[in-house]
Amino acid sequence: MWNLLSLSKSNSKEDKKLVTAIKTIAGFAPGNLALYKLATLHSSRSKEKNGFRESNERLEYLGDAILGAAVADYLFKKYPFKDEGFLTEIRSRIVNRESLNNLAKKVGVASIVQFDSKNAQLQKVILGNTLEALVGAIYLDKGYLRTKKFVIDKLIQPYFDLEVVVNSNSNHKSKVIEWAQRQGKEIRFDVEEIKKGRSREFSAQVFLGDEAFGQGFGLTKKKAEQDAAEKTCLLLNI
Repeated sequence: MWNLLSLSKSNSKEDKKLVTAIKTIAGFAPGNLALYKLATLHSSRSKEKNGFRESNERLEYLGDAILGAAVADYLFKKYPFKDEGFLTEIRSRIVNRESLNNLAKKVGVASIVQFDSKNAQLQKVILGNTLEALVGAIYLDKGYLRTKKFVIDKLIQPYFDLEVVVNSNSNHKSKVIEWAQRQGKEIRFDVEEIKKGRSREFSAQVFLGDEAFGQGFGLTKKKAEQDAAEKTCLLLNI
């Protein structure tokens, strides 16, 4: 368990800023402010106490599951005659890392996340994680039904046109592989791990035959490959 007492000691001005931000993002005032402080604390700014490093990673884990369940519930009721494969694919398009990063920017998560500001690149990839952690905090603070209402009313309905989501193909890796197969070209993804202090990142390079195309980056191999594939799609006008 995290040390709520240590998190409760902070500048009242910072507290008021966070309360205002949560009201703007979620539409209600936080009950247990310490949960939201923890949800916005990235590991790059966390400190070890009693052998445990406080950060938003545990809340991110919880929020990921709750967010997925809320979106699954919404889609299940929205599309009563669609099969499991359709529902799984549409949920994935809504809650994938790129989608959540973009969504987090739109709702204002960037103004409250605490991270190592020396790493400007970091903010681009941690916003979605922080949004998931906020979902986890809301769940612990307000319960599942209030959290599901937040997900639907404040995240899905205002920011996702489901008709566009359903008719789009956001799997760039599949697109470029299918294109290569049609053209009779050999394709491969070369992935390397890049260590940056305590954190790590992956880079991916797309090769068509011996020719290098898009290079991508991400905190996971899958994300790096998708980023490289997306850039390749742009280069090839796919």
